[in-house]
Order: sequence, then C-alpha cells, then structure tokens
Amino acid sequence: MTKPPSSATVVRRLAALAAAITVATSSAFAQTRPIRIIVPYAAGGPIDVTARVLAERVKDTLGAVVIENRPGAGGNIGADAVAKAAPDGLTLGIAALATHAINPWLYSKMPYNAATDFAPITQMVRVPNVLVMNADTATRLGIQTLADLIRYARNHPGRLNYGSGGNGSGGHLAGEMFKAQAKIFAVHIPYNGGNPAQLALLAGQVDFNFDNLATAAANIRSGKLKALAVTTLARSPALPDVPPVADTLAGFAVDTWWGLVAPAGTPKETISKLHQAFAEALNSAEAKSRFASLLAEPMANTPEQFGAFMKSELARYQPVVKASGATVD
Repeated sequence: MTKPPSSATVVRRLAALAAAITVATSSAFAQTRPIRIIVPYAAGGPIDVTARVLAERVKDTLGAVVIENRPGAGGNIGADAVAKAAPDGLTLGIAALATHAINPWLYSKMPYNAATDFAPITQMVRVPNVLVMNADTATRLGIQTLADLIRYARNHPGRLNYGSGGNGSGGHLAGEMFKAQAKIFAVHIPYNGGNPAQLALLAGQVDFNFDNLATAAANIRSGKLKALAVTTLARSPALPDVPPVADTLAGFAVDTWWGLVAPAGTPKETISKLHQAFAEALNSAEAKSRFASLLAEPMANTPEQFGAFMKSELARYQPVVKASGATVD
C-alpha cells in the first residue's frame, strides 16, 4: 500500500502549486498589459496623430498600444515620465527636436538627461520648416525670393521683424540662425505658441516666420502666405517649386523631427523587437499615406542611427541656443 504523503509534503506541494499559479497569472498579465506611448504634447497635433497611426499599425504584432498625452513645460513633463518609467518595454515615448536637442540648453534646470536617460528605437518622421511671409507684405516690399528678403533687410536695418512660438522655440532658433548666416538684423517677436505666431503673420503684424510646413501649407496654397524657402537641404516633395535656404546660404538646415524611445536600460532584445514592429509600420503604405497628409516624411532607421542623430542634434543646438540668449527658468 502506498504511504500517504506527510502533512509537511502536502503543504510544500500546495505552496509550489500556488507559486506556479502566481507565476502563470503574472506572466499572462504581463503579456496582456498594453504598451503605452507617452506623447509630451497635447492631442490633435502632428506628433500625436503620427503616434496614433503607428499604434494602430503595430497592434497585430505587439498587442494593444495606447497613447497617453502629457503636455507641459515644452515637452519636458512627458519626456521625464518616460525617463523615469520601468525599462520593461511597456512604456515608450516620443523624443522630439525640442525635448532632446533644444530644451537641455534652454532650461536652467532639466528633470532628465537627454543624452543618457533614453534608449532610441527609431526615428519616425522629418517635417521641413518653411520661411514664409505675409503675401501682401511681400508684394508691398517687392520681395519675391529669399535673396530679395536678405537684400531688403540689409538695405533697411531693423525694419523687418519675425514671429515665433516663443523664446527658444524651433522657429525662434531658425530665425536666429538665418540672421547670423545672412548677416542681417530682424526683431524677434515671441508668441505663446505656433498658432498665435501664424495668426500674427496672417494679420500682417510680423513680416516673416519660420513655420512648420504641416501647419503653414494650407495658407501657402490659398495664397495668404508666400513661401520663400524650405529649411531642408533638398527641396521638399510637398513644395517642389520652393528652393531650400541652403541654395542661398550654404549648409543651412533646420528640420523638425521626432521618434520613439524607451527608458534607458531597456533590454536590447526588447528594443530590437520594438524596432522591427515600428519600422515595418513606418514603411507601410497606409502610414506613408497618412503621414503625407501631414507633409511628414517617414524616417525609419536603426536604434544606433537614431541615437547618433539625436546626439548630433543635441550638440548642434547648444551654440544656437546660447547665441539666441533665450533661457527658461
């Protein structure tokens, strides 16, 4: 007759079974928890829209992906939430020109280190900026080309002004870079965001802006704004008749960009899996079509390439921000 197990053995077996159930339950929970992408800006903008497009495209590969908007402090609040999240592949975020190249030099105190607190996954897009004038102002001043604008500014020192979405914004820094390379002077007028700056330009309150092509395109097409040059080194497919600033000022290039990152310390195999899924999504016909409607060019690259790009952008903007004199306490 088989000897029944002792009470101690029964207890041990029950404990092992409970532990196995706990592990299985935990594993199942981990597998069904959605990935979240923290967007450090408000819902509805180009960055938010592109993140939602990709979230929809990768659901069959990665499971549910939810978008969490955490705007504030020029993107620093959302970026900091990513930096301080667990490196388990379940929290991702958007790294952008502002959060990872401009803000570290603009803000006197930063809650995260842009160079070390993130693991790059892939760049998502590049969006050209465009130098635009109020069309009526351009006609009145006889300005039809970028060379005309530079010539007018040199002949009328201090007569021109330009608007931007605020001190230290991409539009402000592009304007300062332009002034320095063109050897002209124009008064900078900061506004509380890109939309108020564009409205001021449309109203003729400022003479020119460096605006995001995605937001300026409709007014360019309607004839309210005159596009003088794009800020990419090559012409933009969206505005093939508009030359780059670099055709007049050699080497001038200011792109708006953003991409996906994870917290530093995320395992390489996890980064590789995420990269594969999101790169495939970026290269899909649907994503390219949706991005084209925003005048955004998909830019899927490797984690190593995106990391090197962000490092170069961070270094490039240090002297630009310093020269602008812009600071945020």
